[in-house]
Amino acid sequence: MTAGALPSPFEALAASYDGTFTSSRIGTRMRRAVWRRLDAAFVPPSRVLELGCGTGEDAVHLAKRGVFVLATDAAEGMVAEARAKVERAGVADRVTTRALDAARLDEIHLEGPFDGAFSNFGALNCVPELAAVSAGLSRHVRPGGRVLLCLMGRYVPWEWGWYLAHGNRKAAFRRLVRGGAEWRGLHVGYPSLRELHRLFSPGFRFLGARAIGVLVPPSYVEEWAARHPRLLAALDAVERRVEALPPFPSLADHVLVELERR
Repeated sequence: MTAGALPSPFEALAASYDGTFTSSRIGTRMRRAVWRRLDAAFVPPSRVLELGCGTGEDAVHLAKRGVFVLATDAAEGMVAEARAKVERAGVADRVTTRALDAARLDEIHLEGPFDGAFSNFGALNCVPELAAVSAGLSRHVRPGGRVLLCLMGRYVPWEWGWYLAHGNRKAAFRRLVRGGAEWRGLHVGYPSLRELHRLFSPGFRFLGARAIGVLVPPSYVEEWAARHPRLLAALDAVERRVEALPPFPSLADHVLVELERR
């Protein structure tokens, strides 16, 4: 953290994140959907860069498959949780953890080039200028390398319906506010799929996009999901069949964008 910078709200969430999301019914299903694509993109012994590693769940998964990961996060508390998880999993020889602000990716020297890169579950929504991320990834990923970015979407019918049914119009349409929203002192942006295509097209070829949470509800609906496990499973099964079909990626809680370095 640079001098004078405000502490990331994720510092306070690091210790509880796995309990509230990673091990939840909804979080587990969403992560498995992302893992299917990560596994297809990164084969052993690839070396990949992770932006916004959180508690290290994805890095450990890939390392167990023989992939080498440089797992980074702007929140030092998350990095500490990730490092501990990596050590418990016995994959410290394949995962290196580092505190790194993705907004400065284009300025920082890394031991590359990497065979690919990824970011999961909205870490990049908290980066003010994604153009800097695009430029940084262009620097650090080799030509032909795959990049998978999972960001929070802008248009989420599940969210509209849920919050309107509970009388909270402001929360229902918070992602549509021009310029993004403020959360715990952090600015959060919700770029559309078209904007993501434009921002990353200088260095990357667009391979496709997949819906992560278009039929499966957002994570704050966990109590409902716990009461309806069979319905949740059915929604997940249908979502996996239609995840790549328009317009579903543009209407999901998260969108997984797949790119190839030019």
